[in-house]
Amino acid sequence: MNSPDAQAAKRQTVLPAPIDYAIDTAKMLVTVRFANKLTVADIGRYASQLVVDRSFRDNFSEIVDLREVKEVGLGAQDFFKLADQIDPFSPKAKRAFVVRTSTQYHAARMHQILRLQRNIRIFQTIEEAEKWVRDR
Repeated sequence: MNSPDAQAAKRQTVLPAPIDYAIDTAKMLVTVRFANKLTVADIGRYASQLVVDRSFRDNFSEIVDLREVKEVGLGAQDFFKLADQIDPFSPKAKRAFVVRTSTQYHAARMHQILRLQRNIRIFQTIEEAEKWVRDR
């Protein structure tokens, strides 16, 4: 049985779209999984939920699982809006994107380019992403 501290350390939230995320305060990590069609509105809802979540800190690391995304419904202006206005993470936060297809890779790569950070990486497995995030 989990202690109250262990339960408080990790909390999962399911949003009303094919998105769910968990915040693990002990690991200083947010994990999010997107599915089906990825839109700026869905990402915006996720980001808005994060900033009001009392467990979230903008310096936490993030693992973004895009492997179940079948369609990326983002245009050039959406990528700029995501990078410049919507992204709730600090420029110093480590960010790992996990992809399976070239479309998913290109969406993650656009975010990596626009954030001008060296702490965003793209992986093919969750295990690789978790290892990189752990190696602070």
